[in-house]
Amino acid sequence: MITLLPLMLERVGILVIVAFLLSQLKSFRQIFQHERGLTGKALLVAVFGIFGIISNYTGIEIQHSSISAQAWQTAVGPDSAIANTRVMGVGIGGLIGGPFVGLGVGMIAGLHRYTLGGFTAGSCAISSILAGVAAGYIGRWYRKRRAITPAFAVMVGVTMEIVQMGIILLVTKPFEIAWELVQLIGIPMIVINGFGTLLFMFIIQSILREEERTRAIQTHQAFRIADQTLPFFRQGLNPDSCKEVSKIMLRLTEADAVAITNDHGVLAHVGAASDHHVPMHGLATGLTKRVLEQGKIIIAKSRDEIFCFHENCPLQAAVVLPLQVHQKTVGTLKLYFTHPSQLSEVEQELAEGLAKLFSTQLELAEAETQSKLLKDAEIKALQAQVHPHFLFNAINTISALCRTDAEKARKLLLELSVFFRSNLQGARQMLIPLEKELEHVKAYLSLEQARFPNKYHVVFNIEPGLEMVPIPPFTLQPLVENAIRHAFSRVKKCGEVTVSAYESEEKMYIEVKDNGNGISSEKLESLGKQTVKSKEGTGTALYNIRERLEGIYGDKADFRIKSEQGEGTNIQIIIPLNRNGALENHVKGFYSG
Repeated sequence: MITLLPLMLERVGILVIVAFLLSQLKSFRQIFQHERGLTGKALLVAVFGIFGIISNYTGIEIQHSSISAQAWQTAVGPDSAIANTRVMGVGIGGLIGGPFVGLGVGMIAGLHRYTLGGFTAGSCAISSILAGVAAGYIGRWYRKRRAITPAFAVMVGVTMEIVQMGIILLVTKPFEIAWELVQLIGIPMIVINGFGTLLFMFIIQSILREEERTRAIQTHQAFRIADQTLPFFRQGLNPDSCKEVSKIMLRLTEADAVAITNDHGVLAHVGAASDHHVPMHGLATGLTKRVLEQGKIIIAKSRDEIFCFHENCPLQAAVVLPLQVHQKTVGTLKLYFTHPSQLSEVEQELAEGLAKLFSTQLELAEAETQSKLLKDAEIKALQAQVHPHFLFNAINTISALCRTDAEKARKLLLELSVFFRSNLQGARQMLIPLEKELEHVKAYLSLEQARFPNKYHVVFNIEPGLEMVPIPPFTLQPLVENAIRHAFSRVKKCGEVTVSAYESEEKMYIEVKDNGNGISSEKLESLGKQTVKSKEGTGTALYNIRERLEGIYGDKADFRIKSEQGEGTNIQIIIPLNRNGALENHVKGFYSG
């Protein structure tokens, strides 16, 4: 028995060495990393079945309670048996792959052992099959609760080996010879198979941990790239945004060149071969055209497969991925390599993940653009509104003055034309210079003061240099109109309205202040935030202004109302002096070149 221990250790060492060498092969690692499904289980059956066959061939022949042969076992005498590590591979296969794999491995190893002969052939075949099935069910039950550990695998392996010894005693005749055999091989096979199972599980765990580390690194890298590229993809597929994205990709991946295209041309190419892969010069490779047509990932590992039209192109390998929005291919992401060996599986999987993330980013960016376009349409609808009563009153006033003061009527008619021209311009533009909005206000005041002379006085305090600052149209005129219509009702004294504009901390402050009636605290709380029910008005103008400021500037603008009854009202608009965050006057094509 003591002599058998080192010999068994040699045999298990052979299997462990083979397993270690195989673990360095990508195809072997994939069997353990992707064992789900019928194909994966069949591969596990084949791998561990081969280990079982090797165990049979490398076994130690035992005859009459002594070692009779250590050579390659191709046939065993009728009065001989084999001490081997067969149950180790069967048990591990069942633990990892489940009952189906355990049964398959057990049958391969057991039937092969039966063909070798010997007085324990039948019992060994039966024990192999039972060990595989039992280990499979035990492994499936255990995996529902926790991951299989090396210690648990050793315990199962030792148990299966003990069971094999029991089956040999039960099945093999005569019992006395079986008992002598078990006394000789029992402890060495139990100990060595347990030790071999431990080493084998360490190798498998190493393979699985490597996969986890690789995926963790890929995920971290993918999210890092996605985080840095998101601000640019929000701008859609255009040369500027794609160039920045390509630079980020080139810096954070192993690619030698990165390119992004839309459906008809290269938008950006950075890195190797930039001399002939020129943006905005059409598609430089036939590979890209195939991806656009098929909407599938294509990998090329030679210059011929890339189909580059340039004779001396240094690019030797590429992975080209479709960028899809709503299941329609709108462009491609291309990672190029100057040597095929650089295009590893890790780079391929990273590129695939990024293509999906980028496609999602493009869909979100398009949705955001559509939302802005809808908001733009709502704003322009608000801008186009003209109070009908004002128009009728202005025409009536001009009509009356035609008989008494023709010159004044002519001037008011010109002011009315200025007013309407401002309305039309405002309906077509998102932002206009402050001076244009002031012209609109002054045209309105000229028409109103012709109807109510000496009722109010308007003062303009505009800080020099702010005249050309862009602001939303129809911002000041409704505020001045509100002051005139509501602030001075039932007020006998001459009212005063002050329109101010000044700069502070890179923001422009616009104020419309009056010395009129003021607003009650109950109304003030909701005014500008929603429409209100009132005999004097609904507050729609103030609400619309706040909505437009929010739609154009987001949280970078502010709208404030301060008022006390009998003390007047001060309305303040605050907008950034730079236009960062403001909607553009018109939106470029989302996938433009």
